[in-house]
Amino acid sequence: MIRHLEFKSRARTDMIDITSAVQEQVRSAGVRNGVCHLFVLHTTAGITINEGADPAVQRDMVSFLDRLVPIDPYFTHAEGNSDAHIKSTLTGTSLTIFIVEGKLLLGNWQSVYLCEFDGPRHRRVALKVVNDP
Repeated sequence: MIRHLEFKSRARTDMIDITSAVQEQVRSAGVRNGVCHLFVLHTTAGITINEGADPAVQRDMVSFLDRLVPIDPYFTHAEGNSDAHIKSTLTGTSLTIFIVEGKLLLGNWQSVYLCEFDGPRHRRVALKVVNDP
């Protein structure tokens, strides 16, 4: 069964820690061992795993991506958000995380982030939890 998580970003570029929401879906699915697939249903948002302990990491990532792919008046996409499409491609739109003993298998400092590149907006992430046979 595919479930959907919904989030509201706060800024044009934002990194939203969705780890606890994903873990809650794993818990409610009752899967002890398996995988959790995540897919962002948007072309101007992405998903990644990175450090969750120090918010400076998210600020540095946002700052770097904004410098790497700035809003450019020479982009030809009529909506003016080509930079967001490129950033989404760079971060990717899907993740698979192992589930071990009912918990997402993440390192000590790792968290799951929904990456907003064209906000603020409402965003949806599709989630599928699969039990090991």
